[in-house]
Amino acid sequence: MSGVTSTTSPRKGELGVERRVGVDRFDRTPAKTDKARSLRRAMTGAEAKLWSHLRNNSMHNVAFRRQHPMGTCVLDFYSPAAKLALEVDGGQHNEYLQARRDTARDGWFAEKGIHTLRFWNSDVLTNIDGVLETIWRTIDDRLSPGSTPTPTLPLSGGGGKSEFAS
Repeated sequence: MSGVTSTTSPRKGELGVERRVGVDRFDRTPAKTDKARSLRRAMTGAEAKLWSHLRNNSMHNVAFRRQHPMGTCVLDFYSPAAKLALEVDGGQHNEYLQARRDTARDGWFAEKGIHTLRFWNSDVLTNIDGVLETIWRTIDDRLSPGSTPTPTLPLSGGGGKSEFAS
């Protein structure tokens, strides 16, 4: 039923809010939540090392979520504010079929405005400063003025002629 609109709100207490059924990027199910929780408990050494640097909003005061379900997959780390996904990959991601899946997945995220950075486990474990610098610069680029259009706000007072104007 992709593309069908519903007036049911995803949040308790809201009325009349439209959302697209079947295309909610935060489509949560108990199974996806359970999978994300188990992945959080079983983080790799490289993921744990990177998380120790990302937690507590330590990168540009930007929050990251770990093992965040999105679409049909679970992202290693995700920042909603920067629309940035971080993936920490092992050697299996170098195999042809897995690399193709990763490319398709990254393309799907790009269509949603989400940028993906991929790092090898070995880079995180042996060159954490370089990994953090790359993340820092990417966040800086994505959050800097001019990187996203800011809507023009109307002048205070509505911008119309005042009855007191001469």
